[in-house]
This record gives sequence, structure tokens and C-alpha cells, in this order.
Amino acid sequence: MSPDLPLVVPSVTAELVGALPPRLRKRLDAGVAKLAARPAVRDGDTVRVAVDDETDVVLHAPGGTVTSADAIRCGCLLAPDCLHRAAAASAAPIADDTPDGATDADQAQPATDSTDTTTAPDVATAGDSNSDTGTTAGDSNSDTGTTAGGANSDTGTDTATPEQRTAAHAVHAAAAAVLDAGTDGAGAVLQAGLLRDAHAARLAGLPRASAAAVSVVTRVHAARAAAAGHRLAELAGALAGVLGVAHRVPRATGPDLAELRGTVRQPYRPDGSLRLYGLFSEPVLTATGYAGAVTWTADADGRLYTVSDVAPGGPARATGAADRAVRIGDTALTHRQLSRAGLAVSGATVSPTGRLGTGAAVRAVRASGAAWRAEPLDRLWAVPVGDQVARALDGGQDLLFLEVTLTGTLRETAGDCLLADCAGVPVRLATAHDDPALPYRDNLRLLAAARGSRLRIVARLVPGPFPRALLLAAEHPVDPAARVDLGLDWLQHADLPTGTVPAPLVAAAGEEAPLHLLRRRVHQAVAGGRRVLAFSRSGPGDGTRLRRAGLATAADLLDGLHGAAADRSRDAFGRLLPADTDRFARAWLAAALYTDAAERALCADAWGATAAAAPSPGSGRGPGLVPRR
Repeated sequence: MSPDLPLVVPSVTAELVGALPPRLRKRLDAGVAKLAARPAVRDGDTVRVAVDDETDVVLHAPGGTVTSADAIRCGCLLAPDCLHRAAAASAAPIADDTPDGATDADQAQPATDSTDTTTAPDVATAGDSNSDTGTTAGDSNSDTGTTAGGANSDTGTDTATPEQRTAAHAVHAAAAAVLDAGTDGAGAVLQAGLLRDAHAARLAGLPRASAAAVSVVTRVHAARAAAAGHRLAELAGALAGVLGVAHRVPRATGPDLAELRGTVRQPYRPDGSLRLYGLFSEPVLTATGYAGAVTWTADADGRLYTVSDVAPGGPARATGAADRAVRIGDTALTHRQLSRAGLAVSGATVSPTGRLGTGAAVRAVRASGAAWRAEPLDRLWAVPVGDQVARALDGGQDLLFLEVTLTGTLRETAGDCLLADCAGVPVRLATAHDDPALPYRDNLRLLAAARGSRLRIVARLVPGPFPRALLLAAEHPVDPAARVDLGLDWLQHADLPTGTVPAPLVAAAGEEAPLHLLRRRVHQAVAGGRRVLAFSRSGPGDGTRLRRAGLATAADLLDGLHGAAADRSRDAFGRLLPADTDRFARAWLAAALYTDAAERALCADAWGATAAAAPSPGSGRGPGLVPRR
């Protein structure tokens, strides 16, 4: 994926790749790699890529997005049936042609970088139009002239239409093919096939499945390009999401079906007048090519609201967005200022995730803020930690408001993390993003030297066998009345208490339960495909360890996953038949869902919280997929 190219909607890529003859399809991946390495020159709405000394590919992108196949032109002799146009579309970032709220998985996220989560919770839809009104999937579909719903004429029960069933089966088959090939084998042709079926699902009134499929392709792009923001766990979560949704749609009815369909636009409801107090700001930097900032605020009752500024961009936009004025009302406050001030809003509109609308009728002016230890913000830290964790695991707000004492530094495989004591619970505080342009990592190292300091912090829960969270904001180590946005503000040695010394480094202990034996195979299948599991079976050792630890179901799922990967039938002449990708996808999805549910239970136990109910396939309630209230 080349960040220098404009966004291209999925249907354009699918159309151009689908028009290639088989001979050129075999050369498409090489063409994508070659074109992605060529410099791109932007002139207004036009981007020009020099394929060689005599041939240019021109992409016309009004508003920054290519919306039709005719907008990509090539100067070679074979145009318009050449390889270059399809290669340019395949190398470009994917535009989100399913707007707000279709799914949590395809929304722009805060700059999180945990390998233990599938994806960070949604904050703002990339490319959001900031509309305060939305259209649900049950409304008339303007693209097809049909309605998304299908009421059963005999019982009146809402069921999926034949078009939706067909589209769901196609998305499932395409996603299963990507899983079967793995990121190493999922080239441009397989990606285009999933994009084609995603577009068909959107036209059939399944925006959630469409957006989930586009999210998978975007993350496969990042994986194949070895992008710094790529996380294998996030790609595995995206694949589990699209397979789960596509699997459930044909059989779902009533409210379950409405949830699985999703909404084309996130609805905004009127919320009258609001008096908000700034909490903190965090940068947004995603592997899908979006960047910006999100500011969190709270009202007097402790309800959380967000103001976001997210658009295509990189680290420079993520750090610069904090100093841009917030796009709400007539206020001139920047995100950085709002995080410490207040806001009085009239005519407010709010999305289900707590995002404030920016319609023309919304008015906002600056107001006084509040310290974390003063009312009304103080009540956020008064909620017991176990209740906060249970709320997050049960699909609620995933931010944790903790009061901790810094105790040291812990060395883990993924890097060092900060150790802290929170009401007797040893918590591991990790960096939210490793990009060197963001100060998370440096700030964590400095805070490690303030051993013994008692601070209030804001962190994001990371489900896992140990209490773990991503550190987002904290009180100033010296001045409790001040706070630090750890993704935007740079701490200095002068900000630490006098006489501080580096905290001792402690080696990480082993996991309490060998769940990683199953999780490793789930992730291994995503990276290497079915063949890796077919030839890497470790014998009865892993299953025996799981059963000895009381995880008999995990052992059975592991055996079933290996069995599905190795199962190949032969015809009457002894030739291998094509692999059953559907069976392998079902076995992998069962293992992925079990791993997520087990990690949620272990997480609840580690924090002393009540275990949350396990999510259903495609419900979006696995680790890292918890919607905000």
C-alpha cells in the first residue's frame, strides 16, 4: 500500500482486477510491487506515477478519492486493458465507501499498539461526513432501489433477503479464501475478490459485513507491506469479525439480524444542552492510513463524549491535529486546550458511541474546566476497578480511571512496560503506540524513574491473563493539579521528582494458563495460511498441556484446527482435490472465538471483576471490539 497514492473505493479496484485476463492476473502482484516503489507526483486532484520513462499512470481523485475506473488512466499501448491501471488501484489505500457506524472494525482508532487486542475501540469513522442524521440498513437502498429488510410474509419475522444471503455467502467464501492463503499468499487478486463481494454486500443492504471485509483487505495490505502499524492480532480479529458476521446473517432474524446488517450511517440523536469538562486528548494513527486526534470529555454525571479530527494522513497529522481548532460550534479551542478546559454546547447531537455531532445547528463556546481530583471528574476515579473492568468486558466503555503507585519496570517480549500497584492489583502499563513520532515510549521510560509516585491515570483495557492496560494520560509526577497527555506531551527529566533513580527491571513471569498454545496457532494460520498448520502439527504435546491445565475444549479445538488444515481428499485417479476452505474457516473461527472468550474470563479473574458473557460470532464484543456507550 503506497501512502502517496489517493484513496480508491473498493468497487473500482474490484472492477479493474476483474477485467484482467488470467495471463495478466498472474503478473499483478509483481506489477503492484513495482508501481508502489515508483514516485508519485500530486498536482491538485491529480496524482501521476511514472511507470517508466515513457509511461505514466494518472489517477484523478476529486476530494482525494478515486470513485470510478475511468478516473485511472494509463499511457501505455495496451490501455485501457493494461496491467498498470489495476496495479495502481491495488497499490492505493482503500477508501471507506461504507460511511459511519457500519462496523467497529473499520473505524479509525486511537493510536493503540497492543499485540493482545484485535483492534482498538472505535472513536471516529475515517472520512466521516459529520452528518447528524443517518440511514439504517432497513431503509430504502438508493444504490439498488430495494429495501435492506425482508419480512417473512407468513410470520412477519424479519429475515435476510435472498440477495443478502447470497452476498453473505460470497463474503464468507472470499474471506475463507484469504484465510486459507494467509497474508503471504493473499495477493492482489484474492484481495480484489473480497473487495468485490464487500461492494456487493453493501448494495444488498449489509454495510457491516461490507465494512468488515474492507477492513480485512486494508490490514492484509499493511501486513504484506510490513507497515509499522500492522498487528497480527488485529488482522486476526478483523478476519474473525467478517467470518462471524457472514456466517450468522443467513440464519439470523429480528433484532439480531438488524445488528448484523449494521447501519449505513451512524445515527446522531439530539441531546439538548451539555456542559462538558475536558479529560485528555490522544493521537489517532492507524495502519489503514488515517491520523488525527480525539479529545475525551465528561459531563457532570460522568458520561463520556468525544470530539475528533480524523482524516487520511500519517504521523505528522497525528501530532499536528492536537493544535487544530475543534470542529464544533464557534469555539476556537484546540484539542490540546479542550483537554484541560470545558465546553458549553447547545443543540448537541450525539452518536451511540458518544461522538459529538458537528452540524450547523450545534453551538459551542469555551467554559471553565475541572481538575481530575475535583468534581465532577473526581467521580470517574471513585468507581471500583473491578466494576470498570466488568463494564468494559461486557461491551461498555473500555477506558479505565485508575489511581496507581509506580513500582518498577517489567521486561516483556514485546518491550518493557511499567509496573504499578492499583489497590493491590499489579498492573502492567504498556505504551499505546510505538511510532517514534509519538512520545508514548519516551514518556513511559521517564515515568519508570518516578518509582513510588502515586498518580491518577487514564488507560485502555487490554484483555489478557494478566492485568494490563495501555497508558494514555496521567497526572504530572510533581504537580497533581496538572496532567499529561502521554501521546502528545513530552515529559522532561525536570518534570520528575528530585532524587529519582531508574526502576529495577523485572523479567516477566510465564502465563498462568497455556492458552497461548491455541492463540499461537490461530495467529499462525492468519500469517501463513492453512498449509502452515497442515505441516506444523506439534503432535500430542500441545493438546496434552492444554488438557492438563483443564482446557480440554481448547485442546479439542486445536486438534480440530490441525485436522481441518491437513484434510485433503483425492479423486479416483489419486489426484488431490481442492481444499475445503469452508471447513477450515469454521474450525479457525471456533478457535479464535474460544480464545477471545477465554482471555476475557482470565482478564476478569485477574482484575477481580465479574466475568462477562462470551461474545457471539461477529457480535463485535471480543477483546478490543467493545463499542462505547
